[in-house]
Amino acid sequence: MFKRMLQAFGVGGPTVDTVLHDPNCRPGGQLSGEVRLAGGSADVDIEHVTLSLVTRMEVERGDSEHNAVVEFFRVAVAGRFQLREGEQRSIPFQLPVPWETPVTLVGGAPLRGMSVGVRTELSVAKAVDKGDLDAVHVHPLPSQEAVLDAFGRLGFQFKNADVERGHLHGVRQELPFYQEIEFFPPSQYAGRINEVELTFVASPGELAVVLEADKRGGLFRSGGDAFGRFHLSHQEAERTDWAAHIDGWLGQAAGRMAQHYGQQPGYGHQQGYGHQQHYGDHDDHRRGGGGMGMGGMVAAGAAGVVGGFVAAEMIDEVGDFFGGDDE
Repeated sequence: MFKRMLQAFGVGGPTVDTVLHDPNCRPGGQLSGEVRLAGGSADVDIEHVTLSLVTRMEVERGDSEHNAVVEFFRVAVAGRFQLREGEQRSIPFQLPVPWETPVTLVGGAPLRGMSVGVRTELSVAKAVDKGDLDAVHVHPLPSQEAVLDAFGRLGFQFKNADVERGHLHGVRQELPFYQEIEFFPPSQYAGRINEVELTFVASPGELAVVLEADKRGGLFRSGGDAFGRFHLSHQEAERTDWAAHIDGWLGQAAGRMAQHYGQQPGYGHQQGYGHQQHYGDHDDHRRGGGGMGMGGMVAAGAAGVVGGFVAAEMIDEVGDFFGGDDE
């Protein structure tokens, strides 16, 4: 929370202060709070007060990549009204959080590379000021936590997280981007699998879990990728033995990639899981061991938000919030 004079309206203009009752939320939930306005040295006609959710997304442009701040949800909380000189006004709001909103914390620890914020936009006489930005902490759903906990138990180590533009094959998305949470694989796959990327795409009735294993290339061979996709209800996802599913899929993926590249697949576990399956409950209760748990794994790798490029139209506070001051 912070308070500042709106740049677009000059000295003596109105001020805005957006207060969240609780900055913690989950996908599919909501944020509540109030927008506090203070009139300046003259009466002004407010055209609208709008709140939006923003995050930082990785954008490819030619052969290069850069980070841009993107808005992915927007709602007007007030229409036209007059704010009188020196008047104090409070506008309560409830802001829905889309189901596909990226997760920013796991086990109470921030995911390095992830930021989500609420931005306040005030329009006066066609002058628009994106004047207030507040950090939001997006915790995983219980169904997502079940998957993340399995990664920790299996011994995966958190590497990084980001948001990428695009749509995933075979998955229905409402937003034009998806989140990738990257892990270093357990020791039994070291040297064979470079990393594993996890993506959640949630909706009210379903959780899609997408896995990608990147094979490490060698001196005389190129790398390769293997993909897995699981569709379950949230209740099924909470009950599923994800440690067994992930371990079995990764063993099968490593074996297939090893056969493709002429290697011996003598590592990992294979349980016959397909790369694109729909799973409900599973009778195999075998668990991976030796992991520190997802919260500890993320905390060990989380050193704050990584700075990046910020879209040129964003105000300075947005650059500060997202850890970068480049355009």
